[in-house]
Amino acid sequence: MKKILVFSCLLCCIAPVHAQTKKAYTAKKVVPATSPVETLKRGKVLYQKFCISCHQVDGGGVPNLNPPIVGTSRIAGKKAPLIKVILNGMQERVEIDGEFYSNNMPPFKTLTDQQVADVLTYIRKSFGNTGTGITKTEVTMVRSGKIK
Repeated sequence: MKKILVFSCLLCCIAPVHAQTKKAYTAKKVVPATSPVETLKRGKVLYQKFCISCHQVDGGGVPNLNPPIVGTSRIAGKKAPLIKVILNGMQERVEIDGEFYSNNMPPFKTLTDQQVADVLTYIRKSFGNTGTGITKTEVTMVRSGKIK
């Protein structure tokens, strides 16, 4: 009788633990932090925090002050100049697609390479833009001076 009681107790204790472990393992699917969906989510948050006040909700910018990020050659063009603008800011009057903009943009050197990649990928893939994403490695190369 003792053996049956001990065996019953073991079954009562082990079976639920096994079932919970199996359930926990199969219930949650892990999305990699580098997935395109996660990159765009993080990029949008960064855009809303750092960029929206100058470049606006729709990416249209402010005439003669802050350039638009919608459909401009600079956004769709080479990646290194965009990365440099985020890292170093811009203090001079600039011409973009025949329009001039003169508001200073502060440098965002405190952003990590991943954050710079995320926000620029978001910009290049949002607002009707169809540019390719920017990787953390590309930002690291520009920041270190290996890509000019």
